[in-house]
Amino acid sequence: MQLDRRARSVRNLALYMAASASGMAPAMAQDSQDLAKKLSNPVAALISVPLQFNYDEGFGPNREGHKTYMNFQPVVPISLNSEWNVISRTILPLVDQSNVVPGTSQSGIGDITQSFFFSPKEPTAGGLIWGVGPALLLPTGSDPLLSARKWGAGPTAVVLKQDGPWTYGALANHIWGFGGVETRQDVSNTFLQPFLSYTTPTAWTFTVNSESSYDWKNKEWTVPVNAMVSKLVKFGQQPVSLGVGARYWADSPENGPHGWGARAIAVFLFPK
Repeated sequence: MQLDRRARSVRNLALYMAASASGMAPAMAQDSQDLAKKLSNPVAALISVPLQFNYDEGFGPNREGHKTYMNFQPVVPISLNSEWNVISRTILPLVDQSNVVPGTSQSGIGDITQSFFFSPKEPTAGGLIWGVGPALLLPTGSDPLLSARKWGAGPTAVVLKQDGPWTYGALANHIWGFGGVETRQDVSNTFLQPFLSYTTPTAWTFTVNSESSYDWKNKEWTVPVNAMVSKLVKFGQQPVSLGVGARYWADSPENGPHGWGARAIAVFLFPK
């Protein structure tokens, strides 16, 4: 039995050396790097299921409130024809918060943001990747304090460029509210997400972005600055990107989050 184990070890070592000599190992590393770079592209033709965990604090007049939430964010590309894709991006928040509204706590589902990007399958002659389409706000919140209680719709767009290991660009949308509960404040929000990332040959990705929003009704900015590091790994044949990061709230409403927050993310990839 011991001889069998030694024989298997020798065989596995020989297979690995043969793969390296033939270029298979570098090819596998290149595949991982390419997958990691696709994650930096919001309109890549790649099915992915991100689970994004967030923690923020400093809410309320006394800054005693805190919020923990997980964004379930499936991305599904749909081929329309030989030239165009439509990319479905969904954000479903699962929230647990305390003293965000002083003296209360809430747990449940927040409102869904659903976007569709119509995007060419190939970059432009200058290497630009872009997509445009509608963004929808769905009042799915399970608690009145976790929901705007308004329907919403508006345009969304993304433009980026991937140059070697670098990816840089911006995503934006604007949503106007309509219908819903008449006594709730109307919605008119702009979302801006500039981003910059660097992916190494070993599939590490370093990202800086901002997920800023402007509330036109209250004339207030919310500006978090995020820094993340992630690594593409495989569990068996399943590629997964694991990442952690921190953010600083550069600006926020008086009762909004302040100081530092944290983020962890696991993204399950399903390449064709």
